[in-house]
Amino acid sequence: KYIEKGIKMEYTINLIWDKEAGVWVATSEDVAGLVLESGSLDALIERVKVAVPELLELNQKNIHKANIYFKSERYEEVLV
Repeated sequence: KYIEKGIKMEYTINLIWDKEAGVWVATSEDVAGLVLESGSLDALIERVKVAVPELLELNQKNIHKANIYFKSERYEEVLV
């Protein structure tokens, strides 16, 4: 959840590996409208860093600075 700290806000972004599609997917309960995907985790993080300020502005959030916390999750099966 986002936490208000003066003009600074903190947002959690979930990065989940979609094995079937072969891409990382970014979503957030804190940033309305955020749904992005990329085959590269690093590329996805960079896209999120651009999209979050744009979405906050569209959602009429007057934020001057935001902290973004990335949480990643990937499940893989291995043979033993």
